[in-house]
Amino acid sequence: MAPYESESAGRRKATRYVVPVAVVGVAAATIGLVPALADSGSPDLPKLSAQQLIEKIAKSDVQQMSGTVKISTDLGLPSLGGMAGGFTPGAGGSSDGGDGKAGSAADPQSKLMELASGTHTLRVAADGPDRHKLSVLDNAAEYSVIHNGDEVWAYDSASNEAYHSKDAAAAGDRAEKRSKGETPKGVPATPKELADEVLKASGKTTSISVEGTSQVAGRDAYKLLVKPKQAGSTVGGITISVDAKTGVPLKFTLTPAGGGKAVVDAGFTKVDFAEPAASTFDFTPPKGTKVTEGDDLKAQDKSHAPKDLPKDLPKGMPKELKDAQGGGMNDMKVIGEGWTSIAELKLPGGQGLPTGGSGSGDVPPEAQKFMDALGDHVTGKFGSGTVFSTRLVNALITDDGKVYVGAVTKDALVKAANAAQ
Repeated sequence: MAPYESESAGRRKATRYVVPVAVVGVAAATIGLVPALADSGSPDLPKLSAQQLIEKIAKSDVQQMSGTVKISTDLGLPSLGGMAGGFTPGAGGSSDGGDGKAGSAADPQSKLMELASGTHTLRVAADGPDRHKLSVLDNAAEYSVIHNGDEVWAYDSASNEAYHSKDAAAAGDRAEKRSKGETPKGVPATPKELADEVLKASGKTTSISVEGTSQVAGRDAYKLLVKPKQAGSTVGGITISVDAKTGVPLKFTLTPAGGGKAVVDAGFTKVDFAEPAASTFDFTPPKGTKVTEGDDLKAQDKSHAPKDLPKDLPKGMPKELKDAQGGGMNDMKVIGEGWTSIAELKLPGGQGLPTGGSGSGDVPPEAQKFMDALGDHVTGKFGSGTVFSTRLVNALITDDGKVYVGAVTKDALVKAANAAQ
């Protein structure tokens, strides 16, 4: 019997469709690991060990490339639709908070998060560390982010809005590091050292092997398979297809332990390692474009911060005030290691989800029924709480305001919460 009891089969079915913001953030973060997709055939290539293939990746010195990427993500979340604008470029509109000043439909921070579900086609280009372009295509509309030196532009053709930011200091730091050619302290200096460190670090928790070959975007590739050795992880395995000639990862597929289609399947359908045209990274806002300056948004954020708090907060200040100042994340700690790591943190105020009923009055009974349908109610030595799930990441929010989140099973979350008592 599982170490917790579900309230109903209907609720279990509903849990995979809704997840707290923290879970969405962790799950969405998996998208940025490696670009890739579309493989066929098994070319006859010289045999390589896992260490040799990792070294090949580390030796890769590709600076220029361009291509088309298809990315499919199925975290078990519903279509966000009007709640988040879907990913129809421009559908999100401006978020001005009623004052017409804050937010932009082209702001990359919110726009690219929408890649967390569905299937999307992207065009990508790179020319060294300071020039990149990513465009998300959707029928006749297009959303692009262009990084050229110390400038970043984002443009949403559907809404005709643009976001602009300058970061001269960061660009200068990158140039200085490249000119010195120094290796940061503690970082392996050679591909072999890096491969040794990766294999050594993964020994107890991870299995790494070369599992055959494939073709990705018409190029021969090796398939590196990374799998958990630990029980309790929701990750079944990760396959990375590596270009046999350049060592560049071309395909990334993450499959869940529970089976079914991939959680993330991303890869090149076309790729070219020639230098992109310089004009690829040029951008001038079309006439009539509403331009939002990133510095202006930062200034607005600062203006909305509490003004009556001292710069140096006293050690004896109330915990609630510390939580408000630090977002309640200062108490976060990690339980376990490797694939079964679980982040534990406390919600501000030391309270869990709001509850309904005639006694508390926190939320109306109808709203409470809706919240109950979103997650599985669980109990244990820790007390009681609610588990919210995706196909990859699960989160337990206890009634006393603790959160346990990780790419682990529900049983593992309950076990961690019990052990923390």
